[in-house]
Amino acid sequence: MPDRRPRRFRRACEALSGALLFVALAGAARNALVVSGPRPPAPARPASHASAQDNGAPAPGAQHADTPAPMAPSTPLRVSIASIKLEAPLLALGADSKGGPELPPYAMPDTAAWLRDTPTPGAPGAAVLAGHVDTPEGPAVFWKISAVPVGASVDITRLDGSTATFTVDRVRAFPRSTFPADLVYAHPSGAELRVVTCGGTYDRARHEYSDNVVLFAHLTGTH
Repeated sequence: MPDRRPRRFRRACEALSGALLFVALAGAARNALVVSGPRPPAPARPASHASAQDNGAPAPGAQHADTPAPMAPSTPLRVSIASIKLEAPLLALGADSKGGPELPPYAMPDTAAWLRDTPTPGAPGAAVLAGHVDTPEGPAVFWKISAVPVGASVDITRLDGSTATFTVDRVRAFPRSTFPADLVYAHPSGAELRVVTCGGTYDRARHEYSDNVVLFAHLTGTH
């Protein structure tokens, strides 16, 4: 039985399933965290759309004519992406006892996390969601993120009863060694969203993926 507790600053964690790289925030410092493990016996993942979805897409932090005023902060509860039929609850996760970011429990593969050191979705700044792409038992919450088309909507249901709707600007795969911390953890004046999971090639010997897939979106609706 694999030990499924979070791990900090390791290039490969054989005891953990799935794979996730994101940047832990500690004041102004940003440190890359890699958590990886055995890939499950599941169907082939959708191909990464790193180039096809990037053509002509606005850069993260760009000004958008369709952007409404940011919302007041409110804890996110659910994420919905109709284009890939995704409906998932969100956990507000922070740091573990060693200072590394917590991960969604592996017993809840269909649950994603909002990194609570980032703004709440809809509030000014870049809100960050993270989740596993797979587990030893099969696909996880963000299995199809790389297939989300540019222009698709991402809806975030919030504790105050409101919904923040984001429009996808691009979906890109980045090598783990060049994870774009400045783009993911940007400080735009408007409200933006990042969704981070794993992608690329899975190395069975090292128990890790080669890339991270990042979805970039900006706020286009509030209700």
